[in-house]
Amino acid sequence: MTWLVRQTRRFSRQYKKLHDNIAADVDSAVDEVRLNPEIGEHKKGDLAALSVFKFRSGEQLYLLGYTLDEGVRLIYLEAVGPHENFYRDLKR
Repeated sequence: MTWLVRQTRRFSRQYKKLHDNIAADVDSAVDEVRLNPEIGEHKKGDLAALSVFKFRSGEQLYLLGYTLDEGVRLIYLEAVGPHENFYRDLKR
């Protein structure tokens, strides 16, 4: 059974700024996470609730940050972007 996916405001703002080819790669990464939410790496410390799925778009490494609500099988997409400053921006 697949999970439902919801976007946070931060994610939707970041997603709107992406080019079409990168947005298509993000869409396929979201599909992979929806089918298998445990695929991402669980973070520690300040970002302990966050899981991160890494994928490539062109030659750039992108990260998709999400949290899970296992009670209702819901995935919250928290952030998407290149690796540079990804974690710093999430802590704000």
